[in-house]
Amino acid sequence: MELQRLLSLTRKAVDDYQMIQSGDKIAVGISGGKDSLTMLYALSGLKRFYPQSFDIHAISVDLGFPEGKDGLKPVQALCDSLGVLFTIVPSNIAEVVFDIRKESNPCSLCAKLRTGAFNTAAKDLGCNKIAYAHHKNDLIETMLMSLIYEGRFFCFSPVTYLDRMDMTVIRPIMYVEEADVIGFKNKYQLPVFHNPCPADGYTRRQYAKELVARLNKENPGCSERMFTAILEGKIPGWPEKR
Repeated sequence: MELQRLLSLTRKAVDDYQMIQSGDKIAVGISGGKDSLTMLYALSGLKRFYPQSFDIHAISVDLGFPEGKDGLKPVQALCDSLGVLFTIVPSNIAEVVFDIRKESNPCSLCAKLRTGAFNTAAKDLGCNKIAYAHHKNDLIETMLMSLIYEGRFFCFSPVTYLDRMDMTVIRPIMYVEEADVIGFKNKYQLPVFHNPCPADGYTRRQYAKELVARLNKENPGCSERMFTAILEGKIPGWPEKR
């Protein structure tokens, strides 16, 4: 995928759900994966020509794995080349989850601690919005998991206000397909690094991803129709599309 295509889809999402207003300072969550680095590129590019003036600040939470610090060095170099400030938040989350708590199912606690550290850092840096790199396939998979495991039609909103933090979460690459993210990563040689977490592996989301792929293969266009159902489903908490 070309950068111009990425910027076009990002602007459409931002415009459709009024994600960005003039004066916003947006914390861009960087995990080191392909999705967050693609979103960094998208918001950095959008910033140059979007009619509403805004700033971005990339933030990554170092979980405390030895491999994590070295993996973030190329991310720092990318941020420097894009002219984006980059903050690494140190933490002992890995020690808490695996050594102290010895969690048998560590993902939930890890995500909670990581989100808390990220949100606190964003607030301390003066950000009023947080950008998460959920793409089109993430929305479809989340909806499917909600149906299968919760018995309800649900998906996280493009824009969510966190009243306890007085901050707003936005998802600006929600119209971008994962295949295009992969293509963008390869074309622009994004510095993706492997997740060092020992629990990284097969999850319910991976199951949902494979299920969507199978359904779409057997019923061409199925995933696109599911995405349309999400956009038009009047899900509670979703803002009106402009």
